[in-house]
Amino acid sequence: MCQMFAGQNPARYEYVTRRLRLNGQSTSIRLERAFWGILDQMAEKDGCTTPAFLSKLHSEVLEQHGETTNFTSLLRCACMIHLGELDQVPQSPGRIAAE
Repeated sequence: MCQMFAGQNPARYEYVTRRLRLNGQSTSIRLERAFWGILDQMAEKDGCTTPAFLSKLHSEVLEQHGETTNFTSLLRCACMIHLGELDQVPQSPGRIAAE
């Protein structure tokens, strides 16, 4: 089983840094290439560019929580939620539900 995970192409988990503006603030975000691919898909599904999608998400987090303590971790978790929504298998009681 571990070979399935250990044998993946290293380019998939290579860090990629993208420079962008989040609500007018210039910043850079460093994530694994696989997460950028998922975020690009999420943005396309939402009908916007990835920077616009991330800016919108960042604004919504600020509205709901007043701050973002670790935006890159939030992005990784958002990707996991997105992948879970794509999964057609119903959640079992033991799985953590996305809120």
